[in-house]
Amino acid sequence: MSPAQPTQDRDWRGFARTLFLSMAGLFAAYLALAVLVDPYDTGRSTLLSRGAVRPQGPRTASALRGRDPAYSGAVIGNSHIQLIEPAALSRLTGIPFVQLSVPATGPSEQFALLGWYLKHHARPQALVLSADSFWCADDPSFPSEHGFPYWLLADWPAYLHGLLRFSAAQETINRLGWLSNPRRRKAAADGWWDYESNYLGQGFGRDPAKKAALERPVGPEPEPHHGGPFPVADRLRAELARIPAETPVVVVFPPVYARAEPPAGSPRAAAESACRAQVRSALAAHPLSAVVDARDGRPEAENADLFFDQTHYRLPLARTLTTEIAAAIERLQTHPAE
Repeated sequence: MSPAQPTQDRDWRGFARTLFLSMAGLFAAYLALAVLVDPYDTGRSTLLSRGAVRPQGPRTASALRGRDPAYSGAVIGNSHIQLIEPAALSRLTGIPFVQLSVPATGPSEQFALLGWYLKHHARPQALVLSADSFWCADDPSFPSEHGFPYWLLADWPAYLHGLLRFSAAQETINRLGWLSNPRRRKAAADGWWDYESNYLGQGFGRDPAKKAALERPVGPEPEPHHGGPFPVADRLRAELARIPAETPVVVVFPPVYARAEPPAGSPRAAAESACRAQVRSALAAHPLSAVVDARDGRPEAENADLFFDQTHYRLPLARTLTTEIAAAIERLQTHPAE
């Protein structure tokens, strides 16, 4: 070994140590900055909170909307109840409502949002939950094909781990840019999103192929993994136990087009009916609860002009449903024993 070798080894060790410490310092500095900026405004750091929703998708915007103390009522579900306008529901009930519905979600994501909302609202004035076909899956984990940022609604360790991703780093920078812009745009504080124009732009209501798909009847057999059992009933009971007894809870079975109703007496009809019956039974455990069943054979379900596809209805039907939900809440408030 040459005399220079020990010196070279020390130099390399020193370089490696310096590199490691530099990387650790950058890592710690980024994490500290991300926590301080709180890119999705979860409230874990309020130094840069401005009480306004930065334009973004509802998946991440719900972290701020769900903790906003201005809203003592919440609507939770997916696109099958997204067209319930919170301001209209507020006018009818006197309760300030926020829309926490997130498209392409099922019970797992929706109950996570409910938990987040309850964490920040100990005594809500009313809650509206949408129980669609996603509730009738047989897997108690309710898996989804679409990602969901559970980490935003989780405890500190999960939150810190969630910040260690490129998208979070990018949003940290985006939020700093938004905060520094005196003309910054703001999204609807109450979560209202009228997606009619999006659907119309995609040709729904005009495209012959889409019209044909609307008129295609469903088969007699249940969808895969939707024939039972229905673990959502037990999960709903557990979630209801977290809600104050004096809070009215309304579960909505959202409307579907008539061709989406299975043939009478078919296995699929029996499975869907059994699922809704189990949801009703679980809901009954809450002392102030009601069901708004928009799948009760009403004539509007036969009107193709009220639907984009077999499970997404248009604003006129949404407004009728809003009135029904408000009436259910009022009944629970004024006649709780009925």
